[in-house]
Amino acid sequence: MNSPTTEIQKLVLKRVVIEAVEPEVDCGRFAIKRTVGERVVVQADIFADGHEVLGAVLRYRPCSEAGWQESAMDPLDNDRWRGEFRVEKLGSYVYTFRAWVDAFRTWSRNLLKKAEAGDNVSLDLLTGVGLMRSAAARARAADARRLLEIASEFETLSGADGGSAVERIQDDELTALVSRYPDPGAATTYSKELRVVVDREKARFSAWYEMFPRSCTSEQTRHGTFRDCLERLDYVARMRFDVLYFPPIHPIGRTGRKGKNNSVQLSPDDTGSPWAIGAAEGGHKAIDPRLGTLDDFKQLQAKARGLGIELALDLAFQCSPDHPYVKAHREWFRHRPDGTIQYAQNPPKKYEDIYPFDFENESSGELCEELKTVVEYWVEQGIRIFRVDNPHTKPFSFWEWLIEEVRRDHPDVIFLAEAFTRPKVMYRLAKLGFTQSYTYFTWKNRKSELTEYFTELTQTPIREFFRPNLWPNTPDILNEYLQNGGRPAFIARLILAGTLGANYGIYGPAFELLENRPLQPGSEEYLDSEKYQIRVWPLDRPDSLRDLIARVNGIRRENAALQSDWSLRFHPVDNDQLIAYSKSTEDGSEIILMIVNLDPRYTQSGWVQIPLHEFRLDPDLPFQVDDLLSGAHFQWQGARNYVELNPAGIPAHILKVRR
Repeated sequence: MNSPTTEIQKLVLKRVVIEAVEPEVDCGRFAIKRTVGERVVVQADIFADGHEVLGAVLRYRPCSEAGWQESAMDPLDNDRWRGEFRVEKLGSYVYTFRAWVDAFRTWSRNLLKKAEAGDNVSLDLLTGVGLMRSAAARARAADARRLLEIASEFETLSGADGGSAVERIQDDELTALVSRYPDPGAATTYSKELRVVVDREKARFSAWYEMFPRSCTSEQTRHGTFRDCLERLDYVARMRFDVLYFPPIHPIGRTGRKGKNNSVQLSPDDTGSPWAIGAAEGGHKAIDPRLGTLDDFKQLQAKARGLGIELALDLAFQCSPDHPYVKAHREWFRHRPDGTIQYAQNPPKKYEDIYPFDFENESSGELCEELKTVVEYWVEQGIRIFRVDNPHTKPFSFWEWLIEEVRRDHPDVIFLAEAFTRPKVMYRLAKLGFTQSYTYFTWKNRKSELTEYFTELTQTPIREFFRPNLWPNTPDILNEYLQNGGRPAFIARLILAGTLGANYGIYGPAFELLENRPLQPGSEEYLDSEKYQIRVWPLDRPDSLRDLIARVNGIRRENAALQSDWSLRFHPVDNDQLIAYSKSTEDGSEIILMIVNLDPRYTQSGWVQIPLHEFRLDPDLPFQVDDLLSGAHFQWQGARNYVELNPAGIPAHILKVRR
């Protein structure tokens, strides 16, 4: 057992302080997020008592490996240090810091000062010899031999030619060699190992298309099938989407089934809501027989994969009254005083066709394990992307456990949180493991709202864990802006979603066919909502936005600047109906500038001010900007340039800056 004297001696040796680490989410409780190939750039305050020179390294490793890799950290100013590393594989990494008083660099700095002052440095040179020999004792064989050779040379030079020794000290190779082997007993290691969750590229950059497979039909009375969806795949591929998301594909219950427009009055052909999951034919691991079989689904998957499209499924953890779980496990549901099971409610809305799970029952562990098998089943069928319905209505701890369990064996699985709720709840879901998150973009329509919100998402520590996925519409949300703005509003929201966010999606064909009829004034519900009935969509309508959508998605694919979020910057325009912002690649070689008219009714014009220095543009020379949407070319000069956008055409520019 160590004596108190020994313990304080150890503490005194560790003189360096490491604090104010960034990024560090909730004091290290949660991981930051990256995709394969991205950098992790970190900073920390690193300092010690006294005036010695410090050394510091950033230590990192994949969680699957035991050995640490190290990257030297560089001092900035005011005791702030910076380091970085790249994540090269899926899964998780950990990183931490190590810092020490660099005795050799301190010695060489002080010796050079003495030499410049004309002092005798013979004894000081011998001190350096001792430091070299100490480093040799810790070094690898080849480095140890080299250090001992240099130490012997210095012993000779210290007596015969001190001037040559002083000159030799300034050799960067020597300094690096000695500093590579600091005394571990004197080094301070940061008290935490911080985590990085590393996802595949599609977590950072994707374009989603939501479609009800039962509406892949040409007749209102005929239920669409997976075989019908095979033909629709080419249509989706031509618009250049890479994720095709289906609402629940499971059997739909009959008890409490809703009719058209959420009516409680049913007709014989009413198909019900896909979110009322479960019937005699099965539950969450079954397919609605009206859609087809598992073999049909796999055939659809195979064709989609060949077209560069990945299928995503809805993960809705709730049941219809006819779900097999209700009969076999009534304890998994909340009961009313009369013994009946409580259906879902969000007053004034009532969902008589849906029973929510009760995670506070005595069998909640069994319930959680069963729900995990649902995810595992669809992973076995080749699904790697799940859009999770209303995750904020289930316990945080459940999702953290489930996502970690699934990703342990399948780190390529992506979970999108469909949670339109309070910001702190949305952020908590992202922290605990959700790969992507829905946002408030749907309701942000004014310039000030968009600027404030997306600055928060991309330029604050929130960006370390919250990956936004922007949707201008969903089956649940027909925003007032789309209801009243007509075609220009749809175009503006498409371009905003696709360029403000590297991940975005649309609910189609409602979006490209400009569906804007609300159930009633003041409602965000669609009239004749596809949630409750089959819709036949005339895909070849001449006013469809399908070609424009294909163009926007093509621009996104062809320009790396639009494939991430952190470079987003807003720029001044002297008209509040015009919004201007840019994105650039990490090395600044590509700059894309967007200008959007937010007014769907009138032509708007103004002067856009761009940062010439950041764009590496000469204020005295003209430069060209190419509109990737229209193909037009403009010659600009200086920081202020004039734009005019007419909503009758395309109310936006996507400009590539040519130096």
